[in-house]
Amino acid sequence: MAKSSDALDELDEEQRAAVTAPAGPVCILAGAGTGKTRAITRRIAHRVHTGEVRAQHVLAVTFTARAAAEMRARLTALGAAGVQARTFHAAALRQLRYFAPRLFAGRDLPELIDRKGRLVGQAATRAGITTDQTGARDLAAEIEWAKACLVEPSEYEVAAAKARREPPFAPATVAKVFDGYERLKRAAGVIDFEDLLRAAAWGIEEHSDVAEQVRAQYRHFVVDEYQDVNPVQQRLLDAWLGGRDDITVVGDASQTIYSFTGASSDHLVSFPRRYRGATVVRLVRDYRSTPQVVGLANAVISQARGELARLRLELHGQRPSGPEPELRSFPDEPAEATSVARKCAELIAAGTPAREIAVLFRINAQSEVYEAALAEAGVPYVVHGAERFFERAEIRQALVALRAATRTVEAGTPLHDAVVGALDAIGWRPNRAPAGGASRERWEALAALAALCDEFAQERQDLPEGAPLLEAFNAELARRAAAQHAPAVDGVTLSSLHSAKGLEWDAVFLVGLAEGTLPIRHARTADALEEERRLAYVGITRARHWLWLSYAVAQIPGGRQRRACRFVPALDPDRPAPAARTPGRTRKEADGTRRRILVSCRICGTALISGADRKLGRCSACPSDLDEELLSRLQEWRVRVAARQKVPPYVVFTDVTLAALAERRPARSEELVAISGIGPRKLGMYGTDVLRLIDGTPVDDVEEALPEGLEK
Repeated sequence: MAKSSDALDELDEEQRAAVTAPAGPVCILAGAGTGKTRAITRRIAHRVHTGEVRAQHVLAVTFTARAAAEMRARLTALGAAGVQARTFHAAALRQLRYFAPRLFAGRDLPELIDRKGRLVGQAATRAGITTDQTGARDLAAEIEWAKACLVEPSEYEVAAAKARREPPFAPATVAKVFDGYERLKRAAGVIDFEDLLRAAAWGIEEHSDVAEQVRAQYRHFVVDEYQDVNPVQQRLLDAWLGGRDDITVVGDASQTIYSFTGASSDHLVSFPRRYRGATVVRLVRDYRSTPQVVGLANAVISQARGELARLRLELHGQRPSGPEPELRSFPDEPAEATSVARKCAELIAAGTPAREIAVLFRINAQSEVYEAALAEAGVPYVVHGAERFFERAEIRQALVALRAATRTVEAGTPLHDAVVGALDAIGWRPNRAPAGGASRERWEALAALAALCDEFAQERQDLPEGAPLLEAFNAELARRAAAQHAPAVDGVTLSSLHSAKGLEWDAVFLVGLAEGTLPIRHARTADALEEERRLAYVGITRARHWLWLSYAVAQIPGGRQRRACRFVPALDPDRPAPAARTPGRTRKEADGTRRRILVSCRICGTALISGADRKLGRCSACPSDLDEELLSRLQEWRVRVAARQKVPPYVVFTDVTLAALAERRPARSEELVAISGIGPRKLGMYGTDVLRLIDGTPVDDVEEALPEGLEK
């Protein structure tokens, strides 16, 4: 039998403060890897062992059945069996089933539907809306958001506008479908998951006998992942509490990544204001990740802005030192994926179990290129939280359309046009991503298929255009699908960042860190961009020991160039470099220490994080003083040098580097190397030419005196 002292064993100072905090409102701000589950389970056990509470009077709520099961197992091991640890929905369902005869006039609890799609589709039809399954899923998701936020159909249009939602249909149309869905649901005598929470709260609020019995049973509350609580969950929690304040919440504002579902950190932020005199404990010692990983995570989140940034935590790594995070750039996504697959194979060969390796990306459509690369390299993998690419319904539909197109496409039709035409037949249009999560995800998956077509066309330029090439492309897709359907029990995890939250691995590849993907292209508001930053932070903090961050300059070979993700320090397309532990560069001093050198905006003084901003020497919000004529001469010179060296122009200097040269107009070598991306090698190759061009020398005159080591 565990003793009271056992709950205090092996705790750090902050964890002990959380465990032994007095009864009443307690807010534990727990950074990634700081032992939050240990702290809250030990707090419950300590209070049980000291006789302060009885186990059966404690209700601990969390967001996943897995987390609730882990909490119950730890409490049992600590001698606190009998504590109820459940998800919000499981707790509500249990209470409603028990009180159903009193709440529903002697009847049992209405049937609970686990999917809204069928009824939403019927409601859409009755509202005169034609939609497919994807559109119905988006409408269902919008209805779920509204109900989670306690928004009624009549209030939806105003609420959606205030929240800056991007609904899949016009707000008035969504409101009409929402109202129709509620009517159909009532007529069928069924309830959904949101109704479950609202009914449980209503039962306590409107029935004093139910309230008395529930509050007599549950007197002490613990809420995990409090930053993810939505308004209907908070309403149920308030009903349980009934004005009492014996509540412990734990959360991390920097891991708020589900606001699109209605989750809100407002409850976490306002907790100390709501409960005057609340005990607030900050857990900042990170036991998961090496100091190198922790340093990069701190650098990313330190630039956060907005109200949530007030609660950010600077973590302190407690593990032994490890390798610096690897920051890499590649010319295109296939090259990035091939390199990732090769490195996975190397890690496995060196002794890292495949199950302890993860490849994390922003959207599920990115998985295909990594599925293909890992299959090609013979590395087993599993897709977490989503279907494999070729198992997705829209991809299966597209493959049928592409096979049918081989019988109808006219001879001589370019492959790209043939594929786009086939995808048009199933409702896909390039450069027209729709609103709505499911619709956008479907569009992204088909866009990935179209990108495969362009990549294939470049690789197979020896084949004639038209139907034979389309047939070859179909054969290649069939080959990839067969390779990626190979079963894998113990493999590298492929996961979106959202699905990876709460998990951790020894080695993590955070890939596809390009503007337009992370941050996602439809993140247009300041709040949306901050949530994208938090996604990057979540991805970084999944790694225990080894971390790789990478970016592809173009999606396909020779494609349009993209900027690196603005959130990650030192992710520079010109020169991959080890990550600094704080924003800016580091310089090794004579005594072996490293002194941090902040890179600040030369106009407003703000610390610069993104590689592009550091190159330009200013933040994107400050005005440009670019010399257009100089930029034109630099571009002409770059084209000539690239042709002579038989390399793409960006290998000489990227567009951003040329823009930085045309803005900053360095006059000496020392000023040249101060521009991120211009190191000793490029200084030696191009420095003299560039300084002469900046000084006004015509391109033709510069070309007459070639840099040493270069041949015409």
